[in-house]
Amino acid sequence: MADYRELVDFIVRRLVTDPDKVQVTAENDDRGVISIMIRVAPEDVGRVIGKRGATINAIRLLAKAGAVKENERVDVDIREEE
Repeated sequence: MADYRELVDFIVRRLVTDPDKVQVTAENDDRGVISIMIRVAPEDVGRVIGKRGATINAIRLLAKAGAVKENERVDVDIREEE
């Protein structure tokens, strides 16, 4: 199994202004879907989402492309740090 959490973490840390506040977690659900959750500082949410969601969609696409080769499913979502 590929480490999708590490891939997403690598990408997101290079996009944000405060990489120390980046937290990326991965969980497997009962359907076998790997859920990746990104948490960043409030001022960095826009950088990760991008215009019209282009950046977050590109991150999702990369994770899903890797998962297809492994015959797995990956979901990527972002939450603002509280």
